[in-house]
Amino acid sequence: MTILYLVLGVAVVIVLWLVFTYNGFITLVNRAKEAWSDIEVQMKRRYDLIPNLVSTVKGYAKHEQTAFENVTKARSQAMQAGSVAEHAQAENMLTGALKSLFAVAEAYPDLKANTNFLELQRELSDTENKIQAARRFYNQNVMALNTGLEQFPGNIVGGAFNFAKREFFELEEGEQAAKQPVKVAF
Repeated sequence: MTILYLVLGVAVVIVLWLVFTYNGFITLVNRAKEAWSDIEVQMKRRYDLIPNLVSTVKGYAKHEQTAFENVTKARSQAMQAGSVAEHAQAENMLTGALKSLFAVAEAYPDLKANTNFLELQRELSDTENKIQAARRFYNQNVMALNTGLEQFPGNIVGGAFNFAKREFFELEEGEQAAKQPVKVAF
């Protein structure tokens, strides 16, 4: 009888451990999804600001069509990106295009003094900071999930229930300019 209780006790401990480990992975997955949602909200805000910025600059710099087209194309690609890696690549391109747009704006003193342009710069800068904060939060949650899936014995439970590692949202290593926020102060 004692052996039966001992075996039952061990079985209950194992089942409880499986339940807690499984629920822990569910929590980590949901946190990563929530964090990605935060990034998407900020990126959408950024995408919504860009047409206003382009139209404001267009009013002053009509002959700078290439810069406008590059920003519009980069924005479109960023909005259509599917995976985390595609988003990172598209965001790098968009950041570069925005930098070239601000370089164009630098040549127009009246534009730099325009209240609407200054407000758009401030909002874009604020959005860039929020994207960086959301990206750090997302990457922290992904790191916790991936670590849990790699460590023993969590890797057994994660593999048994088909939990998958997630990609970090990182900027490309080779693009030092893209690692810096868009400079909007003149």
